[in-house]
Amino acid sequence: MGEVDLKQEIARLKRERDAVILAHNYQLPEVQDVADFIGDSLALSQKAASTDAKVIVFCGVHFMAETASIICPDKRVLIPDLEAGCSLASTITAEQLKAWKNEHPDAVTVCYINTSADVKAECDYCCTSSNAVKVVKSIPEDRPVLFLPDMFLGAYVAEVTRRKNMYIWPGECHVHAGIRPSLVLEMLKTYRDAEFLIHPECGCTTSMVYYFGNGNGCAVNNNSNGNGNGHGNGHDNGISCNVKFLSTEGMMRYARQSSARRLIVATEVGILYRMKKENPEKEFIPISSDAVCKYMKMITLEKVYRSLRDMVYEVKVQQDTARRARRAIERMLAIN
Repeated sequence: MGEVDLKQEIARLKRERDAVILAHNYQLPEVQDVADFIGDSLALSQKAASTDAKVIVFCGVHFMAETASIICPDKRVLIPDLEAGCSLASTITAEQLKAWKNEHPDAVTVCYINTSADVKAECDYCCTSSNAVKVVKSIPEDRPVLFLPDMFLGAYVAEVTRRKNMYIWPGECHVHAGIRPSLVLEMLKTYRDAEFLIHPECGCTTSMVYYFGNGNGCAVNNNSNGNGNGHGNGHDNGISCNVKFLSTEGMMRYARQSSARRLIVATEVGILYRMKKENPEKEFIPISSDAVCKYMKMITLEKVYRSLRDMVYEVKVQQDTARRARRAIERMLAIN
């Protein structure tokens, strides 16, 4: 079956099944094309919570489908490929988290949304890259915070909030960890007229915040929801730059409003398709063409079609786990 026929069949089956397709910004272009909603983890969680459809086909990775199932226990949540996991989510288990909590009995536990339902069930708050700073700021300053599992996002939050009592789990996303400071600085020198959009998960984040915030000629926007300006012009180091630290959805919003004609994007390359589609007059350059998540690319058009045709593969979270995890997610959504 050709791509056009597949898309037509998917549209027919969507109507037949009363289904909605949610796709993450990192999904393949053809999968984004058949989606009803495209966004980051937070935006898709909100769409899942508000949809009237009976079936949700989640084109993302497993923890995202779990989150949709937790938020929408009355809906049928499908993921087109069960093997679509997450290298970051797999860096911590519920057992490891319980042991860590025992070492810090007074701490408030904040987990990044890139975690399994079992881990979320052990946490006080969930967060995404777009609201992690806001979530941590909502916690009384005298309470220690356990932040997991992304060490780069955690270090970024600690730097921005100036919180001294944060303990950070040493996990990382294999894609974002590869985006190092040396690569960013080299690109800054090469593309002097460009704006730089950097995801807080990147391995360069903390050192970049420190570098640009310590008299090296550039101002940094530490507002991860994309509402700040953060303009700066280099002088001492010969680099002219405008650096933003943004979630993927923050990047999308910023790309639409920016007057820059060229933007360098430091996150998984899948987001460039939507950026170019929405802003055809601007040039978007990946910080690295190697920034590819193999798990996000596992879902294909054929698998979306099969998922709707055969109603596979259902993701269902055990009731007690879902109840406890829902508490952490709802606290996040309430703050947002």
